[in-house]
Amino acid sequence: MRHTLPIAPQFYVTAPQPCPYLKGRMERKLFTALQGEHAEQLNDALSKQGFRRSQNVLYRPSCADCNACLSARIRVADFQPSRSQRRAMRKNSSLERNATSPWATEAQYALFRRYLDSRHADGGMADMDIFEFAAMVEETPVRSRLVEYREPGLDVPQNPEAGDLAAVCLTDVLDDGLSMVYSFYEPDLAQRSLGTYLILDHIEIARSAGLPYVYLGYWVPGSPKMGYKAGFDALEIYKNGAWQPIGDPEEHSSETHPLSVDPIAEQVARIHLPDTRPTRG
Repeated sequence: MRHTLPIAPQFYVTAPQPCPYLKGRMERKLFTALQGEHAEQLNDALSKQGFRRSQNVLYRPSCADCNACLSARIRVADFQPSRSQRRAMRKNSSLERNATSPWATEAQYALFRRYLDSRHADGGMADMDIFEFAAMVEETPVRSRLVEYREPGLDVPQNPEAGDLAAVCLTDVLDDGLSMVYSFYEPDLAQRSLGTYLILDHIEIARSAGLPYVYLGYWVPGSPKMGYKAGFDALEIYKNGAWQPIGDPEEHSSETHPLSVDPIAEQVARIHLPDTRPTRG
């Protein structure tokens, strides 16, 4: 007899913490461990349902009275860069890309530290040391790559440890796309729109690999930190249990009343879990 064995992870909820995207609101997350021989299948399945990976954990926002955070992805086949995005591509045409195994280096940490100090000094990652950085990069049970971008001859006196390293992106390879887990870059090169360029380059990587999507993480209506994602063509958001074109970003607003979010038990009951391949029994 042949049968399939369902993967049945346990789901948990974090304690509320101040929201990093919208002031005055509290954030809560639904999460599950990502481990075992079926980790990649689980990551693929839950990424398609709005979850994100952080080391060996999958999570998505599940706040008590707010549904602002919406997972976003780009349809690679339909994407057309805007005029400003084409400029960003030209400005960074001298960068050399190298995709490596997820292994942390001192040069990467030096760049990461400078990026945080410049742009996110008050964020939740501001105190990360090199060991925590290494864990973020290396503790992955799925197919991940560290995509480095180097600028030959780059010399930043304030950060000589980074050498010619200009930008880095930790990227997961899903069965239907690339998931940009975390990216950072040299803040002195901000005028080159490096954050935009990393997304554009990942679209090209996905296109060359025949993958239909690039997952960007969360887009939050009304959040200055996340507003740039709405500027990408062919953007979809995961809302009300389905992927849909974003349309006019101004038409999306976050509901903030006690009935705007379904109870945790109902959310978990609607999660679609993968099955293992048929096994002999």
